[in-house]
Amino acid sequence: MDKEAGGITQHIGAYKVHTDHGDITFLDTPGHESFTAMRARGAGITDIVVLVVAANDGVMPQTIEAIQHAKAAEVPIIVAINKIDKEDADVDRIKTDLSQHGLSPEDWGGDTIFQKISAKTGQGIDDLLDSIALQAEVLELKANFSGRAKGTIIESRVDLGLGPIATILVQSGKFTTGSVVLVNEHYGKIRVMYDHMRKKKTSAGPSDTIEITGLSGLPNAGDRAIGLQNEKEARLIASRRRTDNRLQARLHAQQTKDDVFLKQMDDKVSQQKELSVIIKSDVHGSLEAILDIINKINDNPETKELVIKVVAHTVGGINSSDIHLAIASRAMIIAFNVRADASAKKLQAQEKTKIEYFSTVYDIHDYLLQLSKDIVTPETSEKIIGSSDVKEVFRASKQLTIAGCIVSDGVIKKNANVRLLRDQKAIYTGKILSLRRFQDDIAEVKHGLECGIGIKGYTDVKPGDVIEAFIVEKNTN
Repeated sequence: MDKEAGGITQHIGAYKVHTDHGDITFLDTPGHESFTAMRARGAGITDIVVLVVAANDGVMPQTIEAIQHAKAAEVPIIVAINKIDKEDADVDRIKTDLSQHGLSPEDWGGDTIFQKISAKTGQGIDDLLDSIALQAEVLELKANFSGRAKGTIIESRVDLGLGPIATILVQSGKFTTGSVVLVNEHYGKIRVMYDHMRKKKTSAGPSDTIEITGLSGLPNAGDRAIGLQNEKEARLIASRRRTDNRLQARLHAQQTKDDVFLKQMDDKVSQQKELSVIIKSDVHGSLEAILDIINKINDNPETKELVIKVVAHTVGGINSSDIHLAIASRAMIIAFNVRADASAKKLQAQEKTKIEYFSTVYDIHDYLLQLSKDIVTPETSEKIIGSSDVKEVFRASKQLTIAGCIVSDGVIKKNANVRLLRDQKAIYTGKILSLRRFQDDIAEVKHGLECGIGIKGYTDVKPGDVIEAFIVEKNTN
């Protein structure tokens, strides 16, 4: 089973489960405190919130925040107490803690459904599904299958071959392949449609989650998607919205300039140092989380020595335009699960542009927090020592796939940390298990040479992937 970096959910996932009561679609929103916007958005588009609380951990700040979002959206809550198979599980403590936040269990005379479950053993899962179905029946949840197709963007990203890709939760009507869809200032005909298992679909109705291609641009998570009859109408509406959005952006930018000027006048002389950054991320939801991190750091009175200024923030890999912008604005680039293309790497080397690569939001938070406290050099940093292009793939065993590679840059060393990149996005981080040249085990392979690389714990390597080797160095002040 694939895992996200750092062992935490960092994107909104959508899954459909077949039950005796009918199909149930789950939106899995991240629990880490940096993903406030995702949880708020999730609560706003769901019919029932299933609040998962670990029986051995207790109620966390983000749990309380999720309750607040659900109550603000007036969405009923079912509590799933997970990890009841653990020896240190304390169900009564969870019930006591949650009752202090307005969630009183039914067996205590309250009106909130509590279900004890174990995701590991499967205990209580059927009871949880029964509770969801019962709640849906009581609420008389219904959807219009014959009306205009409408839905909400759950997530969006850019694929090098397919262009903008949007994940939509369908809420009414039907989206079909070839139909016209309008999302904010973007429009297009749906070229290809996939379900949550990456299987092609030709139509999708209420409660389906689909990935679509064919939009003219990248929508934001939370935008509304609407099906229209003809492309000309969609183009006109999108153009008008684009003009309105640009006008609003200019007004906001001017207001921000005025606010900064007035603040500087009040302070007479600003003592703050400024760090300009450009944010590049794999998906829009992660971009929101990173921007939220920066806002919290800037608002923290303990980090007043430095203010972080976001010059630009976009989804997709790093290209030459990003490097040129970084040069012009004297900014560093924060890259989350994306990589620079060949031309950008060349320009970066020439101009010495600083790019910091990250695979978890924790690391971005810690790094920027250190900078904001005027600790310019973090304790450790990653140094990329080489990269190799995967040309062929050989299955050595169930646990090991050998990637036939050519080292395109630097050197690949045995036992080094590696990152597997696909379409400039980091999809796995681990260590080299096997490094061979012909039949010989070797310690390192230099630029221009062929080799076979086996990655520990990962077998889904494909031709066209890039294996990037790096080391973690301790910095000295």
